[in-house]
Amino acid sequence: MLKKMGEAVARVARKVNETVESGSDTLDLAECKLVSFPVGIYKVLRNVSDQIHLITLANNELKSLTSKFMTTFSQLRELHLEGNFLHRLPNEVSSLQHLKAIDLSRNQFRDFPEQLTTLPMLETINLEENEIAADVPVEKLTTMPALRTINLRFNPLSAEVRVIAPPLIKFDMLMSPEGARALPP
Repeated sequence: MLKKMGEAVARVARKVNETVESGSDTLDLAECKLVSFPVGIYKVLRNVSDQIHLITLANNELKSLTSKFMTTFSQLRELHLEGNFLHRLPNEVSSLQHLKAIDLSRNQFRDFPEQLTTLPMLETINLEENEIAADVPVEKLTTMPALRTINLRFNPLSAEVRVIAPPLIKFDMLMSPEGARALPP
């Protein structure tokens, strides 16, 4: 058990060091068994955090992200958080004014993360395979200037959302047929 944990920590450290040393605009911590974003990474990346435009934290075990994460990486263009246990985003997600794409698929959202509607550059929202049934802020989504696609497939969307949304929207809203279930992994 400790050996596996040590390997996971070493892998995270290696990936962070690669980002710093190469001056890359990408931090890829996918599949690192993270239950939270490691606090020590903020110090290591402090001089390059403004240069990071893509963070991948896919397929970890994250239950939440902190406000510090959002404000530290305020220059993000893409954020990949699919395959975690997230059920909400901190309000500080509104500081990601340059964000163009966010992938929150295969998480545990019951409510649409409404803070996303404040992001002027956001083009793509992926919320596939969550637990969102109602309260999709269609009116706010229609006012988002850059929004092109929102993926709500395999969510138990209410009939109201299914009927009201299509005539109001100018972007692609992907939905599964009513009652459709995601395939088991």
